[in-house]
Amino acid sequence: MTITPDMQTLADISGTVVLAGAGKMGSALLTGWLARGLDPKRVIVIEPYPSADTRSFAAGDIRLNPAAEEIGDVAALVIAVKPQTFGDAAPTLRPLVGSPTLVVSIMAGTTIAMLDTACGGNIVRAMPNTPAAIGRGMTVAVAAKGVNETQRTVADALLRATGAVEWVDDEALMDAVTAVSGSGPAYVFLLAEELARAGVSAGLPADLAAKLARETVAGSGELLHRSDLDAATLRQNVTSPGGTTAAALNVLMSEHGLKELMTRAVAAATKRSQELAK
Repeated sequence: MTITPDMQTLADISGTVVLAGAGKMGSALLTGWLARGLDPKRVIVIEPYPSADTRSFAAGDIRLNPAAEEIGDVAALVIAVKPQTFGDAAPTLRPLVGSPTLVVSIMAGTTIAMLDTACGGNIVRAMPNTPAAIGRGMTVAVAAKGVNETQRTVADALLRATGAVEWVDDEALMDAVTAVSGSGPAYVFLLAEELARAGVSAGLPADLAAKLARETVAGSGELLHRSDLDAATLRQNVTSPGGTTAAALNVLMSEHGLKELMTRAVAAATKRSQELAK
């Protein structure tokens, strides 16, 4: 196995890492950390309603829901609870945060200012997406002014355990990030759903249409992932002048086609993210 810099960073963490919230995204992070060398003896999971998978993790060296006095100094607190439950969780988490503690939040619509008021610490706000569950996530992060380079490196390693990570300097961009990559998987799933439905309308059996749509979207995504070419070039490579693909694209790329719809959709999601942060 090739040891990457992020794996080395996780292996070198000497303090306690607390994961608050072990739902789908929290569990994906935890699985990635352990696979990349984070010592399970240094991990604490706080989850009031642990799943069977979470309990199986705790059957090893990971500590699940220990008493506050047993936790000690926390090097990093990763908050993966649902945003609507953070208000109830914050009083439990705040005593864990000391002046050197790195706080990484993956809660949608929860600003650095909100996190600072609720629990303090050296805050990194991040927005992952659901492909994190298979190690193919896309996370965008922004650090508060007090976060030093070492803490940023640790945060990057913790987040990179589920896929790619990009950093921005302007927190205001996180609303658009949420609209594009955070919500983006739903747009892709809708594409597969509607492509299958259109196939049925064109006369295909429903099960065949569903498989064709599913494998086409999945395969095209993998091709885009592996290729050095951009999406526009890959699209052009599939399109013969006057052919069947061109006929379909004439509809999708018309004045009120996919471009306008996607622009409106991302704008609506961005606006909603801004509203949630108030």
